[in-house]
Amino acid sequence: MSTFASIDEARAYFEGDRFAMESGITLDALGESSATCSMPITERHRNANGGVMGGAIFTLADFAGAVAGNNIHRPTVAQQVSCSFLSATRGSRLIATARCRRNGRATCVFNIDVADDLGRDIAQFVMTSYKIPNEK
Repeated sequence: MSTFASIDEARAYFEGDRFAMESGITLDALGESSATCSMPITERHRNANGGVMGGAIFTLADFAGAVAGNNIHRPTVAQQVSCSFLSATRGSRLIATARCRRNGRATCVFNIDVADDLGRDIAQFVMTSYKIPNEK
């Protein structure tokens, strides 16, 4: 069961994530245990070599995982993340899709795929998230 009643409620909740919002990240789709987010690639996302900064890609993936995790249980935070950068982007937008692989009692595991708007695979993440117990 989702903790957000709608995608608009999730968007309102995550407006408080200033770094993601100021990076231009948007929440595009929300499923019961998945989320798709995207980000336009601007000059502020580029590194000294002209490529997209790994931290910008990581931020997008982290945000997609946060949205999916908090839709399963609120609050949920990242506990461990591994990342493989696969390719440089050639597009103008990055899209991250987080899918829950395991929803346990205290943790969730997500696969997060990042691609560009040309369909090129950019990065792959595995995120373990911790479900902070709700106070009673």
